[in-house]
Amino acid sequence: MHSGHLIVITGPSGVGKSTIVQEVLHRTNARYSVSVTTREPRPGEIDGKDYHFIDKQRFEKMIQRGELLEWAEVFGNYYGTPAKPVYEALKAGETIILEIDIQGGLQVHEKIPYATFILILPPSWDELLNRLIKRSTEPPEAIKRRFAKAKEEIELAQKSKVYDYTVINDKLENAIEDVIKIVNSVSEKTRKDN
Repeated sequence: MHSGHLIVITGPSGVGKSTIVQEVLHRTNARYSVSVTTREPRPGEIDGKDYHFIDKQRFEKMIQRGELLEWAEVFGNYYGTPAKPVYEALKAGETIILEIDIQGGLQVHEKIPYATFILILPPSWDELLNRLIKRSTEPPEAIKRRFAKAKEEIELAQKSKVYDYTVINDKLENAIEDVIKIVNSVSEKTRKDN
């Protein structure tokens, strides 16, 4: 029996998941589950804080040994969530947050269906495209690919009926506050149930 709670925050690239999650972690007692990836660190990213940056061979061994709660290949790189730290945090009674893509969220739901699932959405398709263009150093073809993938992911998430909450990131502070309310209510319910 787990006494903690897992909160899975997902959404496509460009909706502001990372910014929201950073603020939620700063303003609540929730802990962050650090994912593993085979991609190169972006400027300012710290190994062990933002991601555990590993090579493809090591990642594939983690898959073979069943050490990942979820994983996916995205634009040629692997991303995944090590299972052991998540289960240890839950056993210790902690509220732990996963910030992952929609594919990963659906995989986690198969293993931990009692988790709380939050889908972050853009206010409009135009706004999402603008955000992808603004933040990217990628060529236009890559941005188009990300945008098309984002549309597919959102449709998949909405059809799945897995998500307990949908938060539209129209005004960033409002979206942060909405997610904080969810995290706090889930944490409080978990404390009362134990």
